Amino acid sequence: MVEAVLFDLDGTFADTAPDLGAALNHVRALHDLPPLPLDILRPQASHGSQGLLKLGMNIEPGAAKYDEIRDAFLQHYEEHICDRTVLFPSMAALVSELERSDLPWGIVTNKPHRYTVPLMVKLGYAKRAACLVSGDTCEHSKPHPMPLLHAAELMGVTPENCLYLGDDLRDMEAAHAAGMRGIIAAYGYIDPEADLDSWPSVGSVPTPFALLRYIQS
Repeated sequence: MVEAVLFDLDGTFADTAPDLGAALNHVRALHDLPPLPLDILRPQASHGSQGLLKLGMNIEPGAAKYDEIRDAFLQHYEEHICDRTVLFPSMAALVSELERSDLPWGIVTNKPHRYTVPLMVKLGYAKRAACLVSGDTCEHSKPHPMPLLHAAELMGVTPENCLYLGDDLRDMEAAHAAGMRGIIAAYGYIDPEADLDSWPSVGSVPTPFALLRYIQS
């Protein structure tokens, strides 16, 4: 029996890559570098500023000027957090169906609280979610199970009866460790070379709405 559904945010619930990519290209422009196309940026969009800056600026934490470059990236992203971000196709229909069926749903993301809540507000779903668990809500973030277990506690449901939809290996690792059923969002920000069969999931879906088959079966 499914008691609740939880979603990752970037690359699962919403297509945030256009605004994250714009922030990265803003930083590249500050350093006289040409913009990178979205199809190059998209697979890294679930990995936050660190993954995007490694791709677009060839820089990692601890390097000279990393903090300065990261801050410029984050400032631009915060100011334009929902310029072009939208829900993935059929996600709105899925959420409406969950609500029609009185199934609570929530967000568990590694995105910091300062970005998670404003983004969900702008998308119009902050108050509809039963919980919003961000990367800094708990002591540990995914792939640790703590955020998912915290979400289940907030919703008053048992982890074993929750589905977690995500587009990254760490999402499936967190779900598995929490005793939840992890479903891969195959439409999300997945590296083309990723071996999805090796991820600890119970299956995958090509679209958000296809998740219903795991709920209604």
